Amino acid sequence: MNAAEHFSGYGLAPTGATLKLPARPEPLALKASETALIVVDMQNAYSTKGGYLDLAGFDVSTTGPVIEKIQQAIAAARAAGIQVIFLQNGWDDRYVEAGGPGSPNWHKSNALKTMRQRPELAGTLLAKGGWDYQLVDELKPQPGDIVVPKPRYSGFFNSQLDSTLRARGIRNLVFTGIATNVCVESTLRDGFHLEYFGVVLADATHQAGPAFAQQAALYNIETFFGWVSSVADFCSTFAPAEATVTTR
Repeated sequence: MNAAEHFSGYGLAPTGATLKLPARPEPLALKASETALIVVDMQNAYSTKGGYLDLAGFDVSTTGPVIEKIQQAIAAARAAGIQVIFLQNGWDDRYVEAGGPGSPNWHKSNALKTMRQRPELAGTLLAKGGWDYQLVDELKPQPGDIVVPKPRYSGFFNSQLDSTLRARGIRNLVFTGIATNVCVESTLRDGFHLEYFGVVLADATHQAGPAFAQQAALYNIETFFGWVSSVADFCSTFAPAEATVTTR
């Protein structure tokens, strides 16, 4: 292998054992060096009282256990050498990146609609630099983690996510975060079309809306776009003392 092959994208030589992650509809074989843990939009906007989802009328009262599960997954990923990537959704403080009335985002974004309905909130929701935009205190990135800003539901749209992953030889994406039925599913779907293997840790995600939205999103992912697993299975699979070598 020459230098160019060794250092370019999917030419990177994977390292470590191939491990079998229990998942639905079937187990998924992964290498830590080819895998990233994606933490989707764990911002005050989506998981904290007084944040955008709460102000827009969505229930965020049960996000605490999800944050704890994500903490467990992040700790396991860091210990295993899996790249941790935080996605952070929002726009500039003048909302130019939100698209304006000529964009469907302007019409469908509940954050933008809430600010139009409540003028006193103008400039506060999902604006870069504001409290609403910030990642929650429990999930602050550490050195070696990567933060990727995104202006739409999908982490792949108008962002550096794809190039960041390809440069590191990553093919497998393990998803956590909020909202399962919106930004998590949108990012996993786009990843599917870009040839990434996507698996959701169901107990480390939370829906925007009623419980059936979570169930429907997980059904879609498991049936059409990826796999569904749990934090316990992810942690035990990549715990060094419990790793089992398999083949894909």
